[in-house]
Amino acid sequence: MVTPVPAPAPAALSGPARALQRLGLDTPLALALHLPLRYEDETRLTPLAQARAGETVQVQVSVVHSQVEQRSRRQLLLRCRDEAGDELLLRFLHFYPSQQKAWAPGTGLRVRGELRHGFFGREMVHPQVKVAEADDALPQALTPVYPASAQLPQAYLRKAVAGGLQRADLRELLPPEVVPPGLPALRAALAFLHHPPPGTPLATLEDHSHPAWQRLKYEELLAQQLSQQQARRERARLRAPELPVRPGGVRDGLLAALPWGLTDAQRRVAEEIAADIARPQPMHRLLQGDVGAGKTVVAALAAAVAIDAGWQCALMAPTEILAEQHFKKLVQWLEPLGLQVAWLSGSRKGKLRREQLAAIAEGRARLVVGTHAVIQDDVHFQRLGLAIVDEQHRFGVAQRLALRHKLRLALPDGGALEPHLLMMSATPIPRTLAMTYYADLEVSTIDQLPPGRSPIVTRVFAESRRDEVIGRIRDEVARGRQVYWVCPLVEASEAEDLTGKSMAELANVTETHAQLSETLAGIGVGLLHGRLPPADKAAVMARFAAGELAVLVATTVIEVGVDVPNASLMVIEHAERFGLAQLHQLRGRVGRGSVESVCVLLFSQPLSETGKSRLKAMAETTDGFEIARRDLELRGPGEFMGQRQSGDALLRFADLAEDAPLLAAARRHAPRLLEQQPAVAAAQVQRWLGAAAEFMKA
Repeated sequence: MVTPVPAPAPAALSGPARALQRLGLDTPLALALHLPLRYEDETRLTPLAQARAGETVQVQVSVVHSQVEQRSRRQLLLRCRDEAGDELLLRFLHFYPSQQKAWAPGTGLRVRGELRHGFFGREMVHPQVKVAEADDALPQALTPVYPASAQLPQAYLRKAVAGGLQRADLRELLPPEVVPPGLPALRAALAFLHHPPPGTPLATLEDHSHPAWQRLKYEELLAQQLSQQQARRERARLRAPELPVRPGGVRDGLLAALPWGLTDAQRRVAEEIAADIARPQPMHRLLQGDVGAGKTVVAALAAAVAIDAGWQCALMAPTEILAEQHFKKLVQWLEPLGLQVAWLSGSRKGKLRREQLAAIAEGRARLVVGTHAVIQDDVHFQRLGLAIVDEQHRFGVAQRLALRHKLRLALPDGGALEPHLLMMSATPIPRTLAMTYYADLEVSTIDQLPPGRSPIVTRVFAESRRDEVIGRIRDEVARGRQVYWVCPLVEASEAEDLTGKSMAELANVTETHAQLSETLAGIGVGLLHGRLPPADKAAVMARFAAGELAVLVATTVIEVGVDVPNASLMVIEHAERFGLAQLHQLRGRVGRGSVESVCVLLFSQPLSETGKSRLKAMAETTDGFEIARRDLELRGPGEFMGQRQSGDALLRFADLAEDAPLLAAARRHAPRLLEQQPAVAAAQVQRWLGAAAEFMKA
């Protein structure tokens, strides 16, 4: 166990010390694991005569002349000379009087910066400067440059990290047979990465292929696999209600009432889920399938099994629009069979909400559908046997954990029944990711679309072809079809986005709605965004679904759950700003009927390399699993896991795409280590994951 550094009283913390705390660098181990972004080579001096313009070099010089000049701005100029007599001008646009005094003529300086040829010969602008004597020893290792903040100088951080590295408990936990051959000890690996010796190939440090990096990544992957194996064993000890299929019950009634037959894939995954929930251990299963694959009806069949067995079912969705779409479908399917379906959302207040809560608590509402309101403190289930979470990655890991813990049912013997958990996602998770993060999760995949779905053609157009796109809208409306136009913002803002572009440059939904309403005079154009009151949102969606509106201008609130088979054209403005998975979800709002559908991706210049890659992927494939694979390459695993909401990156050093051999070794050794040396396994998990180990169970 790592002992935290005693925290001084808040008033005693200096600015840099507070900055360390904000970065989470408050234990020796955290400091030891704060690895450099890059390195500077201060181990050698370059004579000025050998230095080339454009190179970053370190030279040793003496100040010959110092003066402050007032040109376009006040600046300090130091004219210097090395021991060979070659001259160098140092130019400082920001300086303090104390610096001018410390760098007086005759002072020896060690200077590092980019050399350039200016009007007065060789010069450096704002180089790093250290007062030095001619015989001062040079460093024996590369100088680390750490991730930091404006309040945290590198010199302070280097000293803090060096102290943390010295004090951290880095003793070897793992027996030699568990560590892949050729990797250094943990302490040696960290010491090397913080202070690599001169001559170390920088490429192996930058691409993390050096054995020292490999040791860190292996340690982390092993801890993660151990945590998942522990989660699987813990789940095997939990109890859940047994929910067997009852012939002739609600499930059979639902199957008989459906106006279409299930696909082979739907039938297969429905049977996998039914087999799981018939067992006395809690199901922990992910149901994944591409947009429009028919996951909702599979979830309804699972709910019907739970209801037949005398238990309640809860279905939770991330947005009110998606939750309401589920609610309407399930009411349509289940109420004719005599079942009450309750609806809970943040917008339902007062008497209506109290009535729903009473129906849930008394068990009259056999199925409860809603947003995160389903897990609020005043919601009490009588007998919850199955919890279904749609678009599970949109909920934070902590929220999913809260759902599991809240819905446990206490038993008279002091134990607890935990509901079966079915998670659904239309963002397919690549196999490597599922195997890595979900060691205790079973995955069911609907890998075929229902018959009758039309293919979606994707076109990529520059913003300059906007008028052409609007002409296509007129054509579609004239054929009796409907159109979505998606914008990234609600209204203009002067704030800058992460790429530095002013958000005011981006199309916003209110302005676009006004422009299209004017351009498409005589055509019904609706407006939908997240800031509208829930009742207004529902009214707009109802009008669009009924065909009263031909065009719907919206933000990404339509990303999931919106099902209008007559919509045949999707226009996504500033498509380069959306994530790949999000673009695929939005595209899936069309092509839901038998009408041939088109998705137009409008982009603005300049287009980044990532933006080009996203648009290229969208144009090349409509396969959700291929999209997911490319999205993983572009963005990493965090988004798939709901990492942003949890606040913790679940893998900090390892890379799933690059480190498959290390992952295989970790997966191979974890069960044996857990079985034969459980104390070592627990210490490994605590060292590398700490509290984040809980997130692995969600």
